[in-house]
Amino acid sequence: MSAARHIAVVTGGAGFIGSHMVDHLLDRGYRVRVIDNLRGGRTANLAQHRGNPDLSFEEADIRGLEPDNALFAGAAFVFHFAGIGDIVPSIEQPIAYMDTNVQGTVRVLECARHAAVRKFVYAASSSCYGLAAVPTTEEHLIAPQYPYALSKYQGEQAAFHWHRVYRLPVNSIRIFNAYGTRVRTTGAYGAVFGVFFKQKLAGKPFTVVGDGTQKRDFLYVTDVASAFLLAAETKKSGEIWNLGAGNPQSVNRLVELIGGTIVHIPKRPGEPDVTWADIAKIKHDLGWAPRVAFEDGVAAMMAEIDNWRDAPLWDPDSIKQATRTWFEALAAE
Repeated sequence: MSAARHIAVVTGGAGFIGSHMVDHLLDRGYRVRVIDNLRGGRTANLAQHRGNPDLSFEEADIRGLEPDNALFAGAAFVFHFAGIGDIVPSIEQPIAYMDTNVQGTVRVLECARHAAVRKFVYAASSSCYGLAAVPTTEEHLIAPQYPYALSKYQGEQAAFHWHRVYRLPVNSIRIFNAYGTRVRTTGAYGAVFGVFFKQKLAGKPFTVVGDGTQKRDFLYVTDVASAFLLAAETKKSGEIWNLGAGNPQSVNRLVELIGGTIVHIPKRPGEPDVTWADIAKIKHDLGWAPRVAFEDGVAAMMAEIDNWRDAPLWDPDSIKQATRTWFEALAAE
């Protein structure tokens, strides 16, 4: 069967990474089916595809999926991005996180199994490594620091259990620090880009955690999508790959690129000084390599900065309140 006739299911396909996955698949001639609960006003992320006969959509919560869900029938690949994120809410609502990110994943796995898909690709999180040595390989010790990290790791473990017991072809990609257009603009205190862009629009100083020298392995979202498609199309299964740019950037460098004044806020417990993916394995196995330079990615986001006008505006006091549970739960004894 030609790629033009292949069907791909994208859970969470109206979200940040999921919607870019949809773009990538449609650009390559796939027919795409999206499942998303549309929380957080995500409909705009797929607006450019309205009326496209190769895209179908089901508004649904993955926790309610039945194994015979028709959206999976005939699908070659399932890309599983649906779930809930963020550190603080996971500390405050651990049951919701385990229910969605673990049991919801099991529901999607059962749909994929009953549809006999060719490959299930799980969007895992590098947070499973905790305070990791860098650069971090796939063999690093697993040490989740908070319920979100634990739930994503247990979802991955469920996927590989289905691989072993039911012979479902599964690959997993542990994403480090994805960024790019459409990154979330509402909800809980979280991604640095949304925080900084809103502060710039409001003429307020950037709230820099610690001294700003901490580094993150930022990878532009289109590079994430290309890696996931390669992970589906490969003959390999049962594999885990770390995914980052392999070139960590400091928060101070991000501030320099955006431009503005800063105010420092306390360093947070349970956060690494550096995240840095060892990407040798994914380069070797899939022939993948990052294409978008950090400076170019930030520029692409800055070109659409008006999209962050409705984002929450954070300052040191509101951040202190929003992260109070974080400090209480993760501070060293």
